[in-house]
Amino acid sequence: MRHQAEPAPSSGGGRRRTAQKEKKPGLSGWRKELWDWSRALVVAVVIVLLLKAYVFQLSTVKKISMQPTLHENEWLFVNKIVLKLGNLDRGDVVILKDPSGGSEDKQFLVKRIVGIPGDTLEIRDGELYINGELKVESYTDVKIEDGDYPLTTVSPGHYFVMGDNRHHSASKDSRAFKEVPEELIKGRADLIVWPISRWAKL
Repeated sequence: MRHQAEPAPSSGGGRRRTAQKEKKPGLSGWRKELWDWSRALVVAVVIVLLLKAYVFQLSTVKKISMQPTLHENEWLFVNKIVLKLGNLDRGDVVILKDPSGGSEDKQFLVKRIVGIPGDTLEIRDGELYINGELKVESYTDVKIEDGDYPLTTVSPGHYFVMGDNRHHSASKDSRAFKEVPEELIKGRADLIVWPISRWAKL
């Protein structure tokens, strides 16, 4: 009599159980994707904050003190790292904290450096003289209308700033609040970035 061999017990169940035991717990697909996006966003925000603090920022022009070079509501690209390199010079347009008054919440001003440390400076008959020589200022459209300014020497670590608008009482600058200490200067405006039609290097 022939005996029918019974099938051997399947080992598949054992393999499945083993595979299930070896499977490591993890995030589901959408949760992992959300975590990756969140991590990337945090890194991006940190980078932007560091760049803004130490490298550059955008600043908006207010009032008319820098006309005809700059106009209200234009956006400027402000280079901050240049302060670490010590490369500010005559003709640079800078962003600075208003030195006048005692308020902690001081406004920011946009002005042009006309005198650097060690320069002698004088305003006479509507003209600016630097180190005894007449300064030809191509960025202005009128002579200085606010009267003369006595001969002065710019102190070490300070800058003499003026607005490009030389009409009467159009600019509050170093003629009113004297020379500006370097620590109040927050950056050099290098570009007009908005509106696009006014894009230009300063």
